[in-house]
Amino acid sequence: MSKSGKTFLRLLLITGVAIVLLLIIPPAFAVTVNPCPQEMAMIPAGTFTMGSDNSGLIEELSGQEVTVSSFCIDKYEVTNTQFAAFVKATGYVTLAERALPKEQFPDLPDEQRLPGSVVFEMAKPGAKLLSWWHWQTGANWQHPFGPESAIAGQENYPVVHIAYEDAAAYAQWAGKSLPTEAQWEYAARGGLDGATYAWGDQYSEKKANTWQGIFPFFNTKNDGYVGVAPVGSFPPNGYGLYDITGNVWELTSDWFRPGHNHKTHSVNPTGPEQSYDPNKPTESALHTIKGGSYLCAINYCSRFRPAARESQAPDTGTTHIGFRLVKNLTTERMKNEV
Repeated sequence: MSKSGKTFLRLLLITGVAIVLLLIIPPAFAVTVNPCPQEMAMIPAGTFTMGSDNSGLIEELSGQEVTVSSFCIDKYEVTNTQFAAFVKATGYVTLAERALPKEQFPDLPDEQRLPGSVVFEMAKPGAKLLSWWHWQTGANWQHPFGPESAIAGQENYPVVHIAYEDAAAYAQWAGKSLPTEAQWEYAARGGLDGATYAWGDQYSEKKANTWQGIFPFFNTKNDGYVGVAPVGSFPPNGYGLYDITGNVWELTSDWFRPGHNHKTHSVNPTGPEQSYDPNKPTESALHTIKGGSYLCAINYCSRFRPAARESQAPDTGTTHIGFRLVKNLTTERMKNEV
């Protein structure tokens, strides 16, 4: 047989083998294209237990089976650099940078309507409950602790003093959205359904930016940080998400209500139609925040867990609340998955 004939037979054999392999390899082993942008992680569709029956906190009761379609989520919390780019491009002014409207607060003197936000300050022994929080005129995302503070050198830190409408405006500009609570919790678990923490069942001060010592009086800094840490300072969870618990609380799109009984066997739940927190009965609009922060300690808060949740007024930012975003995939894909 000629050389050209042998070459032809080899090509024919290789082509035949390739066709056979395509026919017999199960679809599960087929290579899929990651539809997520580089800065986001792909979260596969799945069913998990949302909430917890073991924390002793009524707002987490009871664990319910919930199904979530696949989606993309930011690997990191939104940073000062990213938010600065948004402000530069749009001229956006955050809620903390705006004075309180006189027509809405006619009884407040002018000095109490000045722009500002809520700031944490370490307490002294004997301090009254929550006295470590105070309103600081001039505090905002560019000046986290007041006008004398700045974010120079903190470009890679999570942006804080962000109210709900600020995060929503950034999300619209970025072509993304705030996660639902179900999306956030499913992603935070990193595939460890039922585990206490994003990394397993044992607390570790080296796995997340939390408070070591006795809150709010002293922090031993065993994890390397007293305050907010740069994003990515701690190991990622099973889905490649950094600082998903600890560091700063993260906003979700859901209204807050205690418990999860209304989510039983639900698919892509979006939360209740109205909010209610028995601990804040006079506040009618409260969103759910997740993940805890650098101010959560074993002796106080301890909400650096995927199941943990808290309520937050949409018109208030603080030194320990930030956000990350999701990108939902096509409606057709979502229908096929569930």
